[in-house]
Amino acid sequence: MPSSVLVPVDGSPLSMDALRHALRAFPNAEITAYHAVDLFEPDYGTDVDSAYEPMIGSDAWYRAVDAATDQLFEDVADVAADYDRSVATESDIGEPARLILEYATDEAVDHIVLGSHGRLETNRALYGSVAETVARRSPVPVTVVR
Repeated sequence: MPSSVLVPVDGSPLSMDALRHALRAFPNAEITAYHAVDLFEPDYGTDVDSAYEPMIGSDAWYRAVDAATDQLFEDVADVAADYDRSVATESDIGEPARLILEYATDEAVDHIVLGSHGRLETNRALYGSVAETVARRSPVPVTVVR
């Protein structure tokens, strides 16, 4: 049974389903909700515009990202409270798949649980590019929640 589980979250319904799954499936593990902020694609359900300058790198952009991340982690805490649990939270800015894999390696994570994709599109493939990359390259077992 894993002792350290990483759950990448972006605010999408599937990422929150992945968190719920991890909380149920690994009752004795330390769960870390990890938010990787993509510079070029805004998160699910946020108003952070990250597609064009001058927003990228500006103080206003960082304030918006911090506010969105704080709200996301409040939602994560609410989900964990439903299971009488708490979770650690971490965030970083950069390419999500690379950051998730680096975190899993650097922090000695035993298992990754993530949603199959963060966007709700009718023509979406079974897995999103982040989920596919993580599942293929992960140094640890991965559970993909759909």
